[in-house]
Amino acid sequence: MYIASILAAGLALAAPDFDSAPVADEQLAALHAGADTVSNDMRVSGTVAGNAAANVSSGANTISSGAFSNASGLPVAIQNSGSNVLIQNATIINIQMQ
Repeated sequence: MYIASILAAGLALAAPDFDSAPVADEQLAALHAGADTVSNDMRVSGTVAGNAAANVSSGANTISSGAFSNASGLPVAIQNSGSNVLIQNATIINIQMQ
């Protein structure tokens, strides 16, 4: 219901053409979406049990210099050099524009 109200307000207070005057602060305030409260809930609950590893060789993990030199965004490197290992990875990104 809240989202429908925001959409209705957005349709009623559509932004003007680029050649017209700036939108008033009161109009912009009615066009925002979201809430003041941010709730992040990471649910990673994997398990490793009852496993066996025999005659297993584990190697070294290396990341060479410059591996992320032209990267953009949020580069993530997850490495595992063990046996019977559970890796759970999650990222929460909260962007607030004010």
